[in-house]
Amino acid sequence: MVITRDKVLEWIKRYADLLAENRDYLTQLDAAIGDADHGANMDRGFKAVLNKMPELADKDIGTILKTVGMTLLATVGGAGGPLYGTLFLQAGMKTTGKMELTLEDWINALEAGITGVKNRGKAELGDKTMIDALVPAWNALKQAAENGNNLGEALERCARAAEEGMKATIPLVARKGRASYLGERSAGHQDPGATSSYLMLRAAAEVWRDA
Repeated sequence: MVITRDKVLEWIKRYADLLAENRDYLTQLDAAIGDADHGANMDRGFKAVLNKMPELADKDIGTILKTVGMTLLATVGGAGGPLYGTLFLQAGMKTTGKMELTLEDWINALEAGITGVKNRGKAELGDKTMIDALVPAWNALKQAAENGNNLGEALERCARAAEEGMKATIPLVARKGRASYLGERSAGHQDPGATSSYLMLRAAAEVWRDA
C-alpha cells in the first residue's frame, strides 16, 4: 500500500476542512492559555493553501508539502505559522521528487517535520505544546511499522496516540510559548497546538487508510 500524490492533496483538503469545522473550538482552547487566535490563524492559513491547490495538481509530493509550508509561513500569525510551516517544509525536503509514499517514507517525513518543529520552538515532550501530540504519534507509527501492521492500521495507531498525547496536555504546566506566562494557571487546559496536530494526523488516517 502506498500514499499517492492525489491522496496527499486529499489529506491537505481534509485537514483544511477539519480546521474550518474546529476553528471556534481551537480558538476557545487558545483563549484559556494563549492569544485566542489559533483557530482563526490555522483556518486562514489553510484556506490560503487551498487556493494554491489547483497549481499543485501535477507536482511531486515534496513540492506540494513545501508549498504548504511556505504558504503557512506567509499567512499564519502567532507561533502556528513558523511551527507548522517548518513541519511541512521539512517533510517536503524528505519527499522531494516522490510521486508516492510508502509507510517508511511517511515515517521519515514526519520525523523530519517533528525535528524541525523541535528545533524551531525549542520544545520537548511534556512542555504542553504540539510536540506532546506529535512525538507519541510518531513513536506509535514507527512501532506499528516494526510490528508489521499495514498502512491503515499504522495510521490509526498514530492518530490514536496523537489524541492521547493531546489529552495528556490538560494537567501539564506549560513551559513554552504564550501559555508558559500563566505558570501553574496553565494546568487544566488542553493545548491548542497539540489539538490541531491531532486533527492533522486524524485527517491522514481517514484519507489514507484505504490508500
